[in-house]
Amino acid sequence: MDPAQHPDLIQLGRTLRRQLEDTLEAEMEAARAAALRRRSLRDLLLEIADNRGRVSVTTTDGSAHFGDVVSVGVDQVQLQADGRGVIVALGHIVGCEFLT
Repeated sequence: MDPAQHPDLIQLGRTLRRQLEDTLEAEMEAARAAALRRRSLRDLLLEIADNRGRVSVTTTDGSAHFGDVVSVGVDQVQLQADGRGVIVALGHIVGCEFLT
């Protein structure tokens, strides 16, 4: 009998393979969660712009702006609603609500 075909080794191999797959799945989930935590407001606004989404933002002076995310720059976002556009500095945004 081939030593590699011993029933104990076959079961051990299956167990080790299952543990490796579980470990890899847990590591991928942890990496996914870490990537979500590292996303900035700009990253979220870029994703919304790609999906042609709408937002409502509140700024440091207490004003609120809403509309479609038209473009996102390094330090600003452009919103457009009812034919009226507004550019808001990302550093002035204190709240952001994603509208559907």
